[in-house]
Amino acid sequence: MRILFIGTGYIGLPSLEWLLYTPKHQVVGVVTQPDKPAGRKLVLTPPLVKVRALAAGIPVIQPVKIRNAVEELKAFNADVVVVVAYGQILSREVLDVPKLACLNIHASLLPKYRGASPIQAAIRAGDEQTGVTIMHMDEGLDTGDILLMDRVTIDPTDTGGTLHDKLALAAPASLEEALDLIDSGPAPRKAQENQFASHCGKLKREDGRLDWTKSARELELLIRAYNPWPGTFTLLPGTDKPVPLKVHRARVIPDAEACPAPGTVVSSDPKTGLIIACGEGLLSLEEVQSEGGKRLPAADFLRGKGVETGVVLG
Repeated sequence: MRILFIGTGYIGLPSLEWLLYTPKHQVVGVVTQPDKPAGRKLVLTPPLVKVRALAAGIPVIQPVKIRNAVEELKAFNADVVVVVAYGQILSREVLDVPKLACLNIHASLLPKYRGASPIQAAIRAGDEQTGVTIMHMDEGLDTGDILLMDRVTIDPTDTGGTLHDKLALAAPASLEEALDLIDSGPAPRKAQENQFASHCGKLKREDGRLDWTKSARELELLIRAYNPWPGTFTLLPGTDKPVPLKVHRARVIPDAEACPAPGTVVSSDPKTGLIIACGEGLLSLEEVQSEGGKRLPAADFLRGKGVETGVVLG
């Protein structure tokens, strides 16, 4: 079948790679977001999807608004459109472009976690499973009929980054099965159970500020979920103003006894670690990073920069 691939994020690269190499299908074009400034020097940088497509000799278009590029999309004469992490809602005119289907690869078990941050939401909720959903797209936000779902285990050590990569690598097998079903037709369609739907929005850096009134378990899950993006941080008391401290990894102290006020530094010794009181329980900060500094194990951080026991983090 003739496939038009629409996507921007890294999570779609393994699926694009499979489409480029499989003899079953032909990628006739790629649609991605415009190049954007990146890095400290704000160098104009193309999406990796564009780089890979051009290397394979596939034509690429980058409309600012895809709804204004319908005629360009029709020119690809695609049987199926495959969308993953594109970043724009598709209008009915765009959805009607392919002859057979417009499919979306979504990184959750729909209808749970519709929206922009399903991977982080699943870890934050303490779920043991998530997965890849292939759905027939409609004009809503991740509301289309389900074609198929494949489950992926969330390990206790998974972060937002590692789970992202697991789902990215799982997606091509799900996509292959879905395209086989489209090709043999008619493909399954199961309406989502909207009463069980939940939504997760786009994350911002401020979402990563640690609220010490929450339980140690909630904060440990949040730190895992938001690693690497948007990251988590707290505020250390400073001479003039509070100083940000990034937290990359943490561990719940089991069977903690009664704790002082949330945010209180209970231990700041390199031998015992950097331990903070929470709304419920104690949390050991295992890997941290001061502003402008390197990521360090907490013990190394405490050897280089003292944190007084008893101070309260913000």
